[in-house]
Amino acid sequence: MEINIPDVLAEVTAVCDRYEHALVHNDLAVLDELFWNSEHTLRYGYAENLYGFAAIHQYRAEQPNTKLERTILKQTITTYGRDFATCNLEFQRLGAPSTGRQSQTWKRTPEGWRVVAAHVSLLETAVKPS
Repeated sequence: MEINIPDVLAEVTAVCDRYEHALVHNDLAVLDELFWNSEHTLRYGYAENLYGFAAIHQYRAEQPNTKLERTILKQTITTYGRDFATCNLEFQRLGAPSTGRQSQTWKRTPEGWRVVAAHVSLLETAVKPS
């Protein structure tokens, strides 16, 4: 299996950038488009576990659309062959003390690249024992 085939990596990078733009601008139509419309899709968030596209859609529709801006600190995209990829990033919300982490698993479908699994969490600052 080839890793990071240049044209596939460019496709996935573009769709990840499109997802990020939709996320910080609360473009629910694009966010819905980019998640696989399946009962098998899942998203683990800060305080919620969402199973299936319908639950993800409903959750997003109910969320406030303020304070969505963030800075990407590091992003790693890896493609595996021509039809599977991961995007992992670290981010900082404006004014937030914690670093966030986001992982997405993407697959190529007949409709295009879609997120099949996602996870978002905060990295709390650990206190080192003395």
